[in-house]
Amino acid sequence: MQTKHFFTDPTHLVNSALHSLTLTNPSLAFDRPNKIIYRRPETNVEPKVSIISGGGSGHEPAFAGFVGKGILTASVAGTIFASPSAEQVRRAVMERVETSKGVLVITMNYTGDVLNFGMAAEKAKAAGIDTEFFAIADDVGVGRAKGGKVGRRGIGGGIFVLKIVGALADAGASLDDVHRIAQLTTDNIVSLGSSLEHVHVPGRKVPDPNSDEVVPHDEIEVGMGIHNEPGSHRVKATLEELIQTMLRQLLDLNDKDRAYVKYSESDKFALLINNLGGVSTLELSGITAEVHLQLERDYKISPLRTIQGTFLTSLNGMGFSVSLLRLADTGLGPGKSLLELIDAPSEAVGWAAPVHTSTWENQSDATFESKRVSVTEEVPSNLNADPTVLKKVLASGLQRMIDAESLVTRFDTIVGDGDCGIGLKRGAEAILSFLNDPSTPLTNDLVSTVNKIISIVENTMDGTSGAIYAIFLNAFAHGLRAQSPPSESQPATVQIWARALQHSLKALAKYTPAQPGDRTLVDALEPFVKTLAESGDVQAAAKAAEEGTEATKHMRPGLGRAVYVGGEEEWLGKIPDPGAYGLSEFLTGLAEAVARL
Repeated sequence: MQTKHFFTDPTHLVNSALHSLTLTNPSLAFDRPNKIIYRRPETNVEPKVSIISGGGSGHEPAFAGFVGKGILTASVAGTIFASPSAEQVRRAVMERVETSKGVLVITMNYTGDVLNFGMAAEKAKAAGIDTEFFAIADDVGVGRAKGGKVGRRGIGGGIFVLKIVGALADAGASLDDVHRIAQLTTDNIVSLGSSLEHVHVPGRKVPDPNSDEVVPHDEIEVGMGIHNEPGSHRVKATLEELIQTMLRQLLDLNDKDRAYVKYSESDKFALLINNLGGVSTLELSGITAEVHLQLERDYKISPLRTIQGTFLTSLNGMGFSVSLLRLADTGLGPGKSLLELIDAPSEAVGWAAPVHTSTWENQSDATFESKRVSVTEEVPSNLNADPTVLKKVLASGLQRMIDAESLVTRFDTIVGDGDCGIGLKRGAEAILSFLNDPSTPLTNDLVSTVNKIISIVENTMDGTSGAIYAIFLNAFAHGLRAQSPPSESQPATVQIWARALQHSLKALAKYTPAQPGDRTLVDALEPFVKTLAESGDVQAAAKAAEEGTEATKHMRPGLGRAVYVGGEEEWLGKIPDPGAYGLSEFLTGLAEAVARL
């Protein structure tokens, strides 16, 4: 593992790398506070569908390197291997791109990205912007059985999807067609990576050379993810043997766990060989030749396009990925086949296409100026709640969640990455501080209060839990407002709260497949919402959430990081899901306060 770097400050590194794109392509601008790279506005050009992508840094040139004519309109970056926040993405959609023809928000299929980009897409829709969301999933390293509801990860083949939808949007296609072709392309891609070693993130400690963080010198990990996630297995093999193994996982139609793309002898393909960052061009070229040889020899596949380069990396990863795209019919006619869209010209440096002379000659300082966007909380509602009562009830639940931090952290250290408790505590403390601040007294307007709490959650809670809570609360505010009477004020009854919660649960399901039994916070949330709707009894609903949380002790994880952690024999039957436990504590605190009223 290479642990030496020129940069030791990862934040400075990310900002410097993003800024460099405006130096190598003058048509781009950089919103530094929000880590957004976007195309400068053009004059005398017909508006087109905007394509916004992004994700964690460390995958360069993805995703900012694909911003430019013919591919992306904007990209939003997080820190290294971490999703950007929903607020960053919202600003990209609502402030940095043309929206009159609609916006496609498209990212790779990783939980944090799906939740944060998805939440931003929902906010854009709520603001009246025609918006579609899509998550690219092309990896076969983790098959159907292990991937479960999470599905395939997004890796190198996703660059084919970005290139194709970008070219299609640039050709003037509708948002519906662009969204449909994103799905069609993804449905016809299989990708798989292999690596000699994990990667080291600048600024992090050097791992123990005898730990699992280091791949043994004579082994190769097949299917390793782009964030050091484990693959399907490790092998001791020559390059020829490795490629044979990889092509079997990609193309064996009898492998029910991984046969994602059906094909026949008449089908045509495009091939993408992607450098994960640390393989020399010499070795990568040899890998391309071997893949091409075995495709023709063993599968009678002669790719119509063979594209080799560095497109989606894992920092300086000593590995590569192979992606095969079946060139299915788009149904859009001449000029808009998948192959023609791959071949279409672009000016994104990540696609290694030259920037035209005219672009350099017509440099402009024009930018999209920051715009004030009306938000929902500025529109009053006629749904009321006594602020004194609301404060007492919320404070009780929040304090109980804060007190549970150490236990939630202990649980999450065993079955996750250890940050759940701190994230919940940070958000709860911020909301509690707001409730106790005399300079920001609560009003009777329930929707206004909920929207202020949403803003706090979005700015203080990060990671997967933060995104889930923010999506749920945004939908909850919408569910309340939908029940607000048009004229006279009305107090919020238990039935109104329950209906809004049911609406939120349904909205959340669009961005996470979690269901009761998957060992997530949904195991506490769904019983609470269901029981409250059926009985109108907050204490009974909180009890149902507690029982749902207790049941997670005996569940094998269906979603989340716990799917990959392993060691279930040590905690199964003993440790509840940390997110469910933290939420249950909050709901129990609410119920206790309601009982004292």
